Amino acid sequence: MPGWHVLIAMTALVISQHSAAAEDFLAGPRLYKDVAQYASFGLHRFGSPGDKATSDWIASELATAGFRVGFQPVTLGRQYVVERATAETGGTAIEATPFWWPPEDKASFRLSAPLVRDGDVAGKILWVELPYDRGAYLGPEHRAAIARAAARKPAAILLTIGNPADDRFAYNVTQEDQPWPVPVMVVAGKARGVFEKAVASSAPVTFDVSGRYERDVTGRNVIALVGEKAGPVIVVSTPLTGWYSCVCERGPGIANFLALARTVAAEKWPAKFVFIATVGHEIGHGGMELFLKQGAPPPKETLAWVHFGASNACYAYSEGPQGPTKSTQADSERVLVISRSAVPLVTESFGAVTAKQLVAEKQAVGELRDVHAAGYQNFLGMAARHHFFHTPADDLALTGPEILEPVARAFADAVHKAVTRGEGAFK
Repeated sequence: MPGWHVLIAMTALVISQHSAAAEDFLAGPRLYKDVAQYASFGLHRFGSPGDKATSDWIASELATAGFRVGFQPVTLGRQYVVERATAETGGTAIEATPFWWPPEDKASFRLSAPLVRDGDVAGKILWVELPYDRGAYLGPEHRAAIARAAARKPAAILLTIGNPADDRFAYNVTQEDQPWPVPVMVVAGKARGVFEKAVASSAPVTFDVSGRYERDVTGRNVIALVGEKAGPVIVVSTPLTGWYSCVCERGPGIANFLALARTVAAEKWPAKFVFIATVGHEIGHGGMELFLKQGAPPPKETLAWVHFGASNACYAYSEGPQGPTKSTQADSERVLVISRSAVPLVTESFGAVTAKQLVAEKQAVGELRDVHAAGYQNFLGMAARHHFFHTPADDLALTGPEILEPVARAFADAVHKAVTRGEGAFK
């Protein structure tokens, strides 16, 4: 028995018989029901109650479909849990988000000081703005901007980050990122008028934060196996966690993941399937990193890796005089992240899905970046941003059955062709 099979015995197994009743698991309403279930768990940060409820649900659904299911414990060195965070001025309290990672001694704090944009900022709150860069990850430019601001010795930093929703934006960070030297509080750009008045009038701004650091925080990857003992191995992955409720960032991918799993098991596709749902995405890809080290089938035994990334079926929005207007079409920023070997297969299967093909020669996107770096030769996945990406406004209204279904059917078609054609599907 290959070593990677052993991992499934790490916790008690959950085994269930799949119902023989025929069902179209790829239908839009069925997919939307799964997104709604994911949304019902609320906040999905790693280690949160919503994270744990989600992994329980995913495991139950996969077991019901007929998979052999187990949990892989994931421990990350730290997580910051924020219970309350506001920035108040002139009698108006604005919701805020501490910028990960806050200073160790300022996990909870209350501070009042004048808000300034320039000049002598020592002991005051310095307002810093980061422009919209279309990214999801904290990068060297962001770190440098905050470091320059902190070097001016403010008591704290008020931060606005450009994004289409003009809301509180969060960047993915790593476990290795150092805490900021002073508190950095993110507020929505759409609240800038309140703070402009504070700057003009020299009125104080009060930060009020209740939070705490936790160490050796635990979560769980969900790993599920189904299929023949001999035959090609196909890995299917999706992340479970993210900033805020992340409903359209994560929900469509999870719905696609479950729909494909149910279809594979019900129709008994002739291959070995490993379905892996990972945690810790927003604070270092910890779940995927662990699975690739302990549990993933070796690249040489893997026919293909299929990944459901961020925001693969979210409505497009356009800005108008009355605010953002929702389109009936999916957001056009989607990319199909694929190995060169998967180009013909993807071109054949994804004709009904609008997405740019990104052929990953050197580096992929999101967690597929880790998969690519680990040496898997044949891979395909989809990822995107959307209008409310990485903000508190990412909710269930941002997707619908009619845009979920084409994506699910395209992935199912591609995977079925890979199963039936084997190595011939990748050229």
